[in-house]
Amino acid sequence: MRILIPVDGSRFTTAAISFIASRATLIGQQPHVELLNVQYPVSARVGRAAGKDLVESYQASEAKKVLKPCLAALQRAGLTAGAKYVVSSPGAAISKNATDGAAELIVMGSHGHTGLKSALFGSVAGTVLASCHTPLLVLRDELVPKQDSLRIGIALDGSKYGTAAARFVVKHHGLFGRTPSVTLIHVVPDLMNLALPGFFIGKRPVPGFVPSQVEAMQLAAFEQAMAAPAKRLDAAGLQVKQVRLIGNHPGEQIAAYVKKNKLDILVMGSHGLSALRSVTLGSVSTRVAARCRTPLLLIRQA
Repeated sequence: MRILIPVDGSRFTTAAISFIASRATLIGQQPHVELLNVQYPVSARVGRAAGKDLVESYQASEAKKVLKPCLAALQRAGLTAGAKYVVSSPGAAISKNATDGAAELIVMGSHGHTGLKSALFGSVAGTVLASCHTPLLVLRDELVPKQDSLRIGIALDGSKYGTAAARFVVKHHGLFGRTPSVTLIHVVPDLMNLALPGFFIGKRPVPGFVPSQVEAMQLAAFEQAMAAPAKRLDAAGLQVKQVRLIGNHPGEQIAAYVKKNKLDILVMGSHGLSALRSVTLGSVSTRVAARCRTPLLLIRQA
């Protein structure tokens, strides 16, 4: 497995390095980790005043301060790792290096906020999400899981993203430990308490349906969402639990379940747009990110 870790010397860098260094099963599979530090370019005026050699020497020195301890920590853990720095805009540089280096995973911390109106993952992570399709693991707090076998949640919505998430977990199961447990989560609409244009419906089914029909529709939707991912995970011998939640705000229901059951990591697809001017996550992913601090593994390509 090829892993790219952007590092900037912050506490989020420490969290990312600690997480990968704790992956005993993954380390036994001899992944390759590439550390990347991005130095901001100086203005033309500063460059002329200081001189090219002095600027380059300063940037190299600053990069070394960040890269050296990270590289040493990974090597102590038994990982094969490389390190380099570039002078560029961070988001663009990370995306380019992930694509050019055929990275299978980017691991980085988030400096963003949790409010829905703010940049949930910060401008750098947001740019990475918007500009490349490499799976991105976002660590949103200093406290990250350190045990080898993790409790994984996979949020399904019935689309191909669910199958893509299951495929990633199977292919790279070493990332999640020797004996990870997987919980497949799908939220079916609460048709007994649904607001429709022109109707006020509360605690009674959508007009024309009886409760048994509502239950049948919910069950059919749930089974359809579970079918392909569960089959793939079962075939890989992974321990799988299926959870059906009922509600009309999937992001909130998923976040609440993840927090209550103390899952270590949540895997989900992102249907967000790729334009930098827009929100890079779909609405469900955004709500989940706003309501829990659990590490999120975002699959950007179905």
